[in-house]
Amino acid sequence: MTIELDTPSIPAAHALHGLLGGRVHLPGDPGYDAARVPWNFAVDQRPAAVAFPRTVAEVSTVVRLAAESGLRVAPQSTGHNAGPLAAQGLDDVVVVRLNEMSSAVADPTRGIVRVEGGTVWEPAVDAAAAHGKAVLHGSSPDVGIAGYSLGGGIGWYARKHGLATNSLTAVEVVVADGSLVRADATTNAELFWAIRGGGGNFGVVTALEFAMYDIPTAYAGMMIWDLRDIEPVLREWSAWAPSAPDEVTTSFRAMRLPDLPDLPDFIRGKELVVVNGAVLGSDERGEDLLRGLRALRPWMDTFGRVPAKSLVRLHMDPEGGAPFASDSAMLASFPGAAVDAFVAEAGPDAQSSLLMAELRQLGGALGRPHEGGGVLDRLDAQFVSFGGGMAMTPEMGAQAHADAVRLTSALAPFANGRQYSNFAENTVDARSLFGADRWRQVTGIRSAVDPHGVFVANHRIPRLHEDGRSQA
Repeated sequence: MTIELDTPSIPAAHALHGLLGGRVHLPGDPGYDAARVPWNFAVDQRPAAVAFPRTVAEVSTVVRLAAESGLRVAPQSTGHNAGPLAAQGLDDVVVVRLNEMSSAVADPTRGIVRVEGGTVWEPAVDAAAAHGKAVLHGSSPDVGIAGYSLGGGIGWYARKHGLATNSLTAVEVVVADGSLVRADATTNAELFWAIRGGGGNFGVVTALEFAMYDIPTAYAGMMIWDLRDIEPVLREWSAWAPSAPDEVTTSFRAMRLPDLPDLPDFIRGKELVVVNGAVLGSDERGEDLLRGLRALRPWMDTFGRVPAKSLVRLHMDPEGGAPFASDSAMLASFPGAAVDAFVAEAGPDAQSSLLMAELRQLGGALGRPHEGGGVLDRLDAQFVSFGGGMAMTPEMGAQAHADAVRLTSALAPFANGRQYSNFAENTVDARSLFGADRWRQVTGIRSAVDPHGVFVANHRIPRLHEDGRSQA
């Protein structure tokens, strides 16, 4: 069911309707319902309009006309983390979908890949791999590069090379007056600092440039146990992970997989423990680092030498969109009591609807200040937890969210009070993303770049009044 045409924002939105050759959709238009659906189609976002620009000039036109019409603008490529945006209310918001602005070009001379703002990870991974290189991609090939990189970015090389946002060398952004600006270490340096972690609060990112790394192959794969083996495996992994060398990055998941035909036979309908990841080193080094886990005799072990480009699908994340509900927390430590709490909520005896309960290994370069990094240059935690379940119906979504919150609550004694933007798929106080020491600076930059509050992002950074108080 769509919004009725007497919604207060509709007269202003009609000013956009003739733009882009029919690629602006309003409530009531035949294409509106399809246009407004994000990757997580359990999220019901109902904006005043949805625009699909194909060029920077079209982005500029949409932003300028929206601002002149009293509308706000929300940039979005895939919409993996659309929940917090939709929760803010979008009656006066134009969602700018960048799906049609997608390209990736590697420049081996400069050691970078340049992508348009709507590009997902797989073409960028392929572009780098053609030169024997890798980029700091995410765990799924169809995650949007812009949202992932501007929110942090934890991939399979993260403990060696840090957050993906630190690998950005430049961004190009359409700001509130519709002009295109470039931001890098020397040009618009304050904006470049703030947008690396501050996400879509500052404008519509139409291009990104980021470093390639000399990683043609990796020692990578997964180990799988029955869920009944969760306790010894989790105790071994969680004790080993915090002090493991930087060259290894892994994740731990307790999974309850449905019996669906699109899942591989070896996991379909099963309850499993999965440890997967990558080692940037020799096969011998990888075997040595994983010796303790192997001693627990997984029933499947695929770790071995693989092309780096294959890691973009290592996590087996769903592609093409899925209805999902989740919750997350940053964990300062994971002692024995945390193992007990995790097993109680996600182990074989738990009454849980969660498809997965996951822990990502942090530390290494992820936990150290990055020279020249942005507002989010490190994650001060040992692990980040993420619990998620399918939301095929509103009732299923409510149950999955409740079970995910229950997992987070069980781990609350070990949390550090911070949030990781890309895993925070519910509304959070944006102060928890950065810490108090950087909050005033990033809100000040938001005020300077977007003084009238044209842009709205999934995790909203407010502007500052002259007296230092923040405003919406």
